[in-house]
Amino acid sequence: MENSTHSEQKQKILNAPMGRVIFELSWPAVLAMVLYGLNSVFDAFFVGRFVGETALAGVSLAYPLSQIPLGIGSLIGVGAGSVLSIAIGAGDNETQKKLLGNVNVMTLGTSIVYMILGVIFARTMIQWMGGYDDALKQGTTYFQITAMGAVFWIYGLAINMIVRAEGKMKSAAVMMGAGLVTNIIANYILVVRLQMGVGGAAWGTNLGMFVYTLIGLLYFSKGKASFHSSPFSFKADAKRLKTIFSLGASSLIMSVMSLVQAFVVFNALSRYGTIMDVAFYGVLYRIFTFLLTPIFGLMRALQPVIGINYGAKQYERVIYAFKSFTISAVGILLPFWFFLMINPWGILNMMLPNTLFTSENIEHFRVFMSVVPFLPVIFMAMTYFPATEKGAPAAVIGIARQLLLYVPVMLVIPRYIGIKGVYYGSAAIDILVIGFVFWAMRKDFQKYREKAMILDEVA
Repeated sequence: MENSTHSEQKQKILNAPMGRVIFELSWPAVLAMVLYGLNSVFDAFFVGRFVGETALAGVSLAYPLSQIPLGIGSLIGVGAGSVLSIAIGAGDNETQKKLLGNVNVMTLGTSIVYMILGVIFARTMIQWMGGYDDALKQGTTYFQITAMGAVFWIYGLAINMIVRAEGKMKSAAVMMGAGLVTNIIANYILVVRLQMGVGGAAWGTNLGMFVYTLIGLLYFSKGKASFHSSPFSFKADAKRLKTIFSLGASSLIMSVMSLVQAFVVFNALSRYGTIMDVAFYGVLYRIFTFLLTPIFGLMRALQPVIGINYGAKQYERVIYAFKSFTISAVGILLPFWFFLMINPWGILNMMLPNTLFTSENIEHFRVFMSVVPFLPVIFMAMTYFPATEKGAPAAVIGIARQLLLYVPVMLVIPRYIGIKGVYYGSAAIDILVIGFVFWAMRKDFQKYREKAMILDEVA
């Protein structure tokens, strides 16, 4: 029965109308990513609306640092998910049974190290991000508290990714939804009713992550998984730990590069702007990131479509799948993008009420958001290349965009034109990367069209 289901899924990916493939594979993944992305949006909403812009500036400085445990969770989750998929395909029951023991050991070890370093060096790290005065104090408080809950951030995401690796996107989305609802309720009680400030927001987020993790743990302990698991095991072996790390390392690298990007941006804003500028960018970046979350869901759905058709040498369908998923992503983004570009005040006033936004603020908002409709091609390309056995171009795109270009641009341009350089520089970087991706994709498509023609002639 299981083999029949897998065969049916494979045939659908190879032969079904692409619109049907996109819908059936994408909507649970898109929903899961949107629910997860809402966590950071609601944190910013409660802090900005009920505590103040200085508190929001502090939280914005701490936010990139608080994403480190999510990077660690992605490392473990992506690595373990890949190991699980291979083990299921190979019928390796021994690896399946021992998987969670290795995950638990990695989670516990990394959580303890991160928690200790985060609590001890929180103030220093917020200073590195450009924090000073009350924003430094608020950011330190937020970061220390979130660091205390690191085990839930790391373990929750890791086991959720393992559930996704089973193909159970709906179950993964339910877990995320429960965590989000808990986060919202906890933030309302702690921030609005009890007036606990940024500390309340941090504890609310930790509580949401705890529920998210607890439901995932119950999922495995009650035998809901499609493989034999030992959720309370702490037995690990060096070989499997090494495999999990090697397969998931790229996810942690991307998180580290995002942190470097945030470091240079926030330092530029702190040096050439005000606390309001830091808070404004913090809100803008969360809106920007949330707007892109549906793309991350589509990326997860595109990978098997590209990979299976590539393996079957259906090169024209590979190209068609890439274009169809990219167009779908643009179609999802455009209505929301148009609304934000026409009426940026609506969302900004929700996050920073009683704030008079200047014409320069609105200009910066629109410049930063101007490239959004073109970004799907970058993210889909980062899925396409590894799925066609070419990891190097995807690595070049990620490293170039988040590290090689951002660091020099943010160190140089704001020095001459002030904080305007942060927004125009970001847009210019994305335009350059988009141009490179279009060139690389066109070159790759031409190669596969030639291969397809040769196969047709042989047939």
